[in-house]
Formats: sequence, structure tokens, C-alpha cells
Amino acid sequence: MRHRGVAAVAAVAVLGLSGCADRPNDLDTYYDDPAPAAKPSAPAPKPPAPSSSLLPPPKPNPATFPGLTDDDLSDEGVHRVANKPVTGCLAELPEGTTKDEHWQYSSGASLVQRVTHYGSGADVLKDFTCDGQERTIPKVARASAQRVSCEGDTCTVLVAWQPYVLGLQVTASTPTRALDTAKRLAPILGEKIR
Repeated sequence: MRHRGVAAVAAVAVLGLSGCADRPNDLDTYYDDPAPAAKPSAPAPKPPAPSSSLLPPPKPNPATFPGLTDDDLSDEGVHRVANKPVTGCLAELPEGTTKDEHWQYSSGASLVQRVTHYGSGADVLKDFTCDGQERTIPKVARASAQRVSCEGDTCTVLVAWQPYVLGLQVTASTPTRALDTAKRLAPILGEKIR
């Protein structure tokens, strides 16, 4: 019997002590309600997906650029020739995505077209000047800006329309012929920028 009493006292002591195991051993606060368990923190938010306005714009496709075609130049008596590096005013344009085309007259005169895609063609031409003498021709329809420059027997017409600068460079036997051809072709170029 004595063993049962000792066992009962030991059991009560163990149970009593285990009841205190999760509480601070401070008699002033022992009977207070236990502090609430900390709530698990919310997971960190995922970074937002990139906005389409932050993505770089797709690279422009030169095949879709406006400009003169063989059909537009059928009355000029030109034939297409292999592209070669552009020179003069066209070569001085700021770098961009370009499409170049070259034609030649039976007389040996040449016509080069360079169409360049920028953010804004008008902004490019606003402060742009190239070597040569500035000339004036009638305003090209629908163009937001234009420049004409002649150096020697080469004249270049630059027309801004939306993100494009369309350039025509005519090299002829005389400066007068080059400018006359540029004046004649500029309105046709205006028809391509609708």
C-alpha cells in the first residue's frame, strides 16, 4: 500500500510540473492568460509581371516600310541595281532600322532611297542638317517635316512621316538636273505616306 501512495504522489507531481512546462516561471504572471501565438507571416508578394509598356517594342520589319516602288518609278526609265553603301546626306542620318533601294537611269544618273524607322521621324529632322546647300521645294503632302540638301551634282530629299524618315538621293550629270528630278519625285513620295 505504501508503494501505491508514493506512486500516486509521484504521478501528481509529474502531472503538476508538466502543466507548467509551457508557461513562464513567473508567479506574478503565471495565472494570466497566455500570450496569443504569433500568426504566421504572409508570404512575400510576387513581383508583378512586366507591363507591356515596359517591354521593348517589337523590331520594325523593313518589308513593311513605306516608300517608292518599281511601279512608282516606271515613268522614270530606271532599273533596279544592287545595293551599295549609301553616301552623302543619307549616310549622315542617325542610325536606325533601314531599308535601302537603288535604281539607275540609262543616262548613268542614279536614284537611292533610304527609309529609316525611328521613334519619331519629325524629331530626327528637327535639328538635322547635312553637308551641302539647303534648298526649298514645295511641301510634300502629309509630311510632318522635310529637308532638301544639294552638294555638287547630288540632291537629297528627306521627308518625315510618323516614325519614318524617307530619303531620296538623286545623282545626275548636273546639279540642276539632280534638283529637278528630286522635285519631280517628292510628290510621288508624298503619295506613299497616307
